[in-house]
Amino acid sequence: MIEITNRQIVINGHPELIFAGEIHYFRLARSKWEDRILRAKDCGCNAIASYIPWLVHQEVEDEMDVTGRFRPENDVAAFIDLCHHHGLWFVARPGPFIMAEMKNEGIPYWVARKYPHLRPTNWEGKPSRSKTLDYLAPEFLAAVQRWYAAIMPLLAERLITQKGPIIAVQLDNEVGMLSWVHNEPDLTEWVKADFVEWLARNGKPPISNPSLPTEVTAGAIHRDLGDYYRDRIRRYIAELRKYAEDAGVKSVPFLVNIHGSGGGKGTTFPVGISQLFRAYTQSDGYVPGSDHYLGELTRDNAGDLYRINAFMRASMRLEQPLTALEFEVGSGDYGETGAAWQSAASARMKVLLSIAQGNRLINYYLLAGGRNPMLRHLVGDGNDRVAFTGERHGFAAPIDPEGKIGTHFEGLRSVTHDMRKLAQHLATAEEEHDNLALGFFPDAYKTDFNYPGRIKDINEALEASREHLESITRTLLRLGFRYPAVDVENQPLDRQRVLVIAVPRYLARTTQSKLVDFVKNGGKLFIYGDFPLHDEVGNECHVLADALEVAPLEAVRADGDYHLSFTASSWAKDEPEVRSYRAVPFANTSGVFLHTSDSGHAVGFERTFGSGQCTAITGGIPAHLSLFGRVIERLGAKPAINSHDDSGGTWTTTMKSADGHRYACIINLDHEPKNLRWEENGQPMSKHLPTRIGGRYAEIVPL
Repeated sequence: MIEITNRQIVINGHPELIFAGEIHYFRLARSKWEDRILRAKDCGCNAIASYIPWLVHQEVEDEMDVTGRFRPENDVAAFIDLCHHHGLWFVARPGPFIMAEMKNEGIPYWVARKYPHLRPTNWEGKPSRSKTLDYLAPEFLAAVQRWYAAIMPLLAERLITQKGPIIAVQLDNEVGMLSWVHNEPDLTEWVKADFVEWLARNGKPPISNPSLPTEVTAGAIHRDLGDYYRDRIRRYIAELRKYAEDAGVKSVPFLVNIHGSGGGKGTTFPVGISQLFRAYTQSDGYVPGSDHYLGELTRDNAGDLYRINAFMRASMRLEQPLTALEFEVGSGDYGETGAAWQSAASARMKVLLSIAQGNRLINYYLLAGGRNPMLRHLVGDGNDRVAFTGERHGFAAPIDPEGKIGTHFEGLRSVTHDMRKLAQHLATAEEEHDNLALGFFPDAYKTDFNYPGRIKDINEALEASREHLESITRTLLRLGFRYPAVDVENQPLDRQRVLVIAVPRYLARTTQSKLVDFVKNGGKLFIYGDFPLHDEVGNECHVLADALEVAPLEAVRADGDYHLSFTASSWAKDEPEVRSYRAVPFANTSGVFLHTSDSGHAVGFERTFGSGQCTAITGGIPAHLSLFGRVIERLGAKPAINSHDDSGGTWTTTMKSADGHRYACIINLDHEPKNLRWEENGQPMSKHLPTRIGGRYAEIVPL
């Protein structure tokens, strides 16, 4: 029996931490299955995960092979049974889309050939650059239903509820990623007709031609087509769940994988949350999981991982636990060029930080490489293999395609066994937070398609706010804050926490009004970076500015000949002048503590109205910790934990288990050793904490 409750995964009555290793049975000779399973078990894994690619099992419409009829390695049930024989749970990922470097993203060739109208077009009516299909088109769903009818009964017989090893089934994979990557909508005749009907059902103004935005309709198309796509994904996931349940897969979590990282950063990850959160919160029984590739964890991107976990949690139902369905391990040399190398220490830091923030399932992707088999029915595409990486696949994995153990394996083994020893307590542990929260605006990530004109202008403004968000995330962590995130648009705001927001310039009137009410009713708000002066469709909207009684002036930017700078005054007068690259200045107002150095216009001010307080810095500035720390402390928040690391490369958070055990997660991102002096609320902390830690150090220490 498996339960999802209280942000925990409870199996047969016991909360569990699950460490899965992704092994692709279809990329290994059947004789090699047991070796890789045993190596995963030696690594400390208590589960195996694998994609189950439709392309491999049904190359042509009238030939379904899930039993090894045409190829022994297609006997997926035998692989799952072998995992069970060795005492491991199993996470099944049967698509229909799986990506995984598979051709057609794992969809059989015959589907698109039989139904060419399922291929989307872009705004101009040209074929989409992505290999996606129309998710909700009846012909596609009928084909998927036949695939599920073949594979799901095999899974149903092996569910944990049937005393088998399967503890979860993933529905599709990274839904919405393909259109986001190419930044264009998936338009088919069916989609356009469905969109028009959706507008009518939801009381939206009609749009005669959704595939041709005009200056009049662009703002509404940006808002409404974005909302429609999110509802379309929600309906698609619900339809897949229905097919799975009709085939007997019930009473285990249905996983929804969230995409969005890129270039070693998590800046765009919330795009995936924005696209998918309505799908994984529509009813109970779903569990979302992150899919992130951040590379070497450094000062530059460690805050991205913290924010990914925090934003995911803010988007979830109360019972849902954090999970990571593709957790990058290995060398990072995905192109087999020898130009990339990630340290084993980096994987350890990522595992520990994720566990500290409440992750209950981590799937090491990819744990073992393999070889891409040939297609039985040749397609004449140059190599006729199932994937586009050539013969070998998973060159960066800790276990390479030939089965050789790489240098990263031992580090991964060490951290997995360390966490398994503490699992009894960490499986229920919750991160402890200071009285501060970071605001999340899902609609600020509705940037997955573009078009010249107003849509592009809105997207560029929304994307600009992400740099401010990264800056303030990193700054808060350097100050020592442990904080949750809150979905400002969809959740109630806690007046007991200072709310920090990097707000976009385009913000819905309802959300601006919600922030005003938050402050009026006693909330403390810190606005950093930009300031909202338009609603979500591009119309001027000064709800927040009017409530603060401030008058915005024209935005100013630095360039090669103009060096935009801010000068401090009032209580901050001892702070140095700081540079900036863009600011929204305001006419002189009360409570000013930061102003443009040349014109004297306000760019930092404090306002009190109702029974709350709002502080704003309306331009991006360097991370001067003294200034930011004082701003936040004046609003009533201060970090409880202090390690006295003035260099700022050490991060610490704490967690507490359901039975009262406390732990500290300590990470040194820098290569230099650090001498630390620990205090909690001004008092010396436990003697168990190390006073000197090595470079690239990470540990979870009992308190």
